[in-house]
Parts: sequence; C-alpha cells; structure tokens
Amino acid sequence: MRINKEKLYEAFGELIYVVAMADGEIQDTEVTALKKLVSEHPLGADIKWSFDYEAKNMTDAADTYQKVLNTCQAYGPTEDYLLLIDLLEKVAAASDGVEAKEQAVINNFQADLIARFKEDSTII
Repeated sequence: MRINKEKLYEAFGELIYVVAMADGEIQDTEVTALKKLVSEHPLGADIKWSFDYEAKNMTDAADTYQKVLNTCQAYGPTEDYLLLIDLLEKVAAASDGVEAKEQAVINNFQADLIARFKEDSTII
C-alpha cells in the first residue's frame, strides 16, 4: 500500500499527539507551539488537523504510535522525518522542557522506525 505525503504528514500530527500525551496531558503551551511551528508549512494544516482529531477523541497513545509506525514504514525512508523529529522536540520543549517520558517516545520512535526499515531491506 502506497501512502501519499498528506497521509504521512497526518501521521506526524498523530505522533506529536502521542509525545504531548506522554506526560499525561496536553499542555496549552504545546498546542501553541505546534500552531506556530506548522503555520507556514505547506502541509501544516494536515499535521494540525490530525493532532486536533487525536486530542479531541483522546485516542489510545499506544495504538496511535503503532499506526504512525505502520504509516511511516509504508511511506518509506524520507528526509521529512528530520522535520518530524524537530517538531516533536520543539513541541515537547514548549512545556518547561522535554520530560523523560516525552524523550523516550521520540527516541523509541526513531529506533523503531529504523529497525523496520532495516527489516524491510532484508526482505528485498
């Protein structure tokens, strides 16, 4: 299944939600930072829409995390993940610095995604 860039960026919003929820609740400063960070990006509305959707529906963070990994794996390697990691770190830092649980989600995502890409490369 091929994922288009808009779906990838929606997944970015979902992962930002997971990181923001890692400490138990989404801080207003995190939402404000996200709005500012994505306001000028061509796909920023996709990121923000999907973050808002997950927050409104209080989706399960673990399920959402797996969904994001699946989407990113299906899309494949791309430099866009550098933007994602930057957004994750900046949104997490917006609320009195990055908490250990938030950093753990960011670190785990990077490791899990790389592991999936490595696994995919052995299949080819």
